[in-house]
Amino acid sequence: MARSNLEIILKSPSEIEKMRTAGRLAAQVLEMIAPHVKPGVSTLELDQIMQDYIEKEEQAISACLGYHGYPRCTCISVNEEVCHGIPSPSHHLREGDIANIDVTVIKDGFHGDTSMMFIVGAKTVPLRQRLCQCAQEALYAAIRAMGPGRNLMDVGNTIAPIAHKYGFSIVRDYCGHGIGQGFHEDPQVLHYPNDLSVRLEPGMTFTIEPMINAGTWKCRVNPKNGWTVTTRDKMPSAQYEHTILITEDGVEVLTLREHEDFPRYLKTI
Repeated sequence: MARSNLEIILKSPSEIEKMRTAGRLAAQVLEMIAPHVKPGVSTLELDQIMQDYIEKEEQAISACLGYHGYPRCTCISVNEEVCHGIPSPSHHLREGDIANIDVTVIKDGFHGDTSMMFIVGAKTVPLRQRLCQCAQEALYAAIRAMGPGRNLMDVGNTIAPIAHKYGFSIVRDYCGHGIGQGFHEDPQVLHYPNDLSVRLEPGMTFTIEPMINAGTWKCRVNPKNGWTVTTRDKMPSAQYEHTILITEDGVEVLTLREHEDFPRYLKTI
C-alpha cells in the first residue's frame, strides 16, 4: 500500500549540516553519561547530569522536557520498561539491570534523536544480554537495508527474521519517525513486516529504533503517569536507536557514537 498522503520533508544541504550537529550532540550525551551508569545511581541523578550537560556544555536544549507535558530531560527505561521511562529519585539501578537511555537534543532548531542499552554493573543474565545484542543487531541490519530507491518497508522485513532467530518479539505499538525541525515528522517507521510503501530519496531523515521484547510484543502504559510503557508479561525489553540520512548513494548515521563499531557512511547502491 503506497502512502501518497505523507508530508515527507527533504532536507536541504544547510539543514543537513544542522542535523549533523544535533545528531553529534545527542551521541555525545550518551558517551558522556556512560561512566555514571552504575549500581546505586538513581535514574533522576542520571537525568540531571544529562540535562546539565546538554544545556551548559552543548548550549542546546532537550526535546523531551515539556513535550506534551513530559516532566524530564531524557527517557530511562529499565528491564521490562519498553520506552518512556520517567527518571525518578526513588529508582536506583541495580547490578544486572539493563537500561535504555533515550536522548533527543535540539540545536539551532533541529533534532538529534538516539538511544542505547546499558548493562548496569559487571554483567547481566544471559537472556538480557542476548536481548540487547538482538536489538542492536536489528538496528544495524535495518540501517544497511536503507538507501535511495529502496523502500522503507524493508526496515520491518529486515528486523523480523533477526528477532525470530533469537526467539524474541517486535513491539508494534511504537515506531520510528521522520525527524528534522519537527520532533516527529512523516513517515512512520514500522519495525515489523508491513506493506506501507515509501520509496526512499536523498535528503530524507528519520529514526530507526526497534524495540525487542523477550516475551510477548504486547505492552501497557502506566495508568498513573500516562507515559511509561512496560511489557504485558513483565519480561525484559531492549531498544537501540539512530537518526539516519538518506544520501545520494547510501546512508549516513547522524547519531553515531565515537567508539561505536559501525560505519558512519554506508554506500548501498
